[in-house]
Amino acid sequence: MIRHRRRTLPAVIALVVAALVLAGCSRAQESSSTPAADAGPAPELRLGYFPNITHAGALIGVQNGLFAQQLGQTTLSTQTFNAGPEETSALFGNSIDIGFIGSGPAINAYKQNPEGVRIISGATSGGAQLVVRPGITSPQQLLGKKIATPQLANTQDIALKKWLKDNNLPQGTGPGAVEVVNIDNARALDAYKTGQLDGGWLPEPFASRFVLEGGATPLLDEKTLWPNGQFPTTVVIARTDYVQQHPATVSAFLKGLVTAENLAQTDPNAAKAAANAGLSAAGSKPLAQNVLDRAWSEVSLNPDPLASTFPTLAQNAVAAGTAQSATDVKGLFALGPLNEALQAAGRPTVDPAGLDTK
Repeated sequence: MIRHRRRTLPAVIALVVAALVLAGCSRAQESSSTPAADAGPAPELRLGYFPNITHAGALIGVQNGLFAQQLGQTTLSTQTFNAGPEETSALFGNSIDIGFIGSGPAINAYKQNPEGVRIISGATSGGAQLVVRPGITSPQQLLGKKIATPQLANTQDIALKKWLKDNNLPQGTGPGAVEVVNIDNARALDAYKTGQLDGGWLPEPFASRFVLEGGATPLLDEKTLWPNGQFPTTVVIARTDYVQQHPATVSAFLKGLVTAENLAQTDPNAAKAAANAGLSAAGSKPLAQNVLDRAWSEVSLNPDPLASTFPTLAQNAVAAGTAQSATDVKGLFALGPLNEALQAAGRPTVDPAGLDTK
């Protein structure tokens, strides 16, 4: 059985979430001082993800029943989010057990509570672009403009601010700076169409929607900033106590994820259709075929979290001004169950780059 819940963010709930973060961190720190015993399969797995193509593995796994098939008697329930910091609050508030999330919020979650969370898999590489109004063809032309990111300190927010610094473009208001506007992805498109924004550093499918529905043009594909064009747009994070208490459930979930990613490789049309249907099931509008095709071409479903990039990502948060110091990411990864699932599927294992131990 699968239960879906849509998460909203009125101001009152935001205050409650803030309280839950503090309480959740405290509970996690208390409970993680000693390893939790294996309690067998969990009665429920509460899964968080975004209604984005960069979270296609989640969309396919839920829509096609691939997680549920592997989980057996464990009930799968789902919640959707707009950006990583919101999902991190739910994770620490004990509202979800496992979540698809961007690399930036995953690192920040580990910084808040190094014993409380682990990255257990990758999910997506690529699929983020800086798209702008036609006529903007250089970084300097962004001065005096308003550029959107999904949320403060989310993955795209960090990437944009680091890039602005690299190009000596100050952040702020007025003609001599770039104003970074944190806004829900769907609202960002409406704001762009009405002239309130001049572009955005956005995940798929919103970069493609800006281009095909709003007439924007790509100024930069984030792939060009990384070796071999690979960077971890989405990873899978889990509460450490859940991993310790329910290893069989975590392994079953990861087998479902590997199956979803295999479908993307062997039958991309079926995978695209499932992801689009998953958007609708999650409460979002299905994508037009041209938007779906463009967005899909920008992402790579990849179980490898590209662990070796995480020290650089941690440094990028400092350069972006969203962190005062770089997080030590040693110990962040727990990829043993994923590698077992990959081996069972006849696929190569992934390398934790020495970041699975402290």
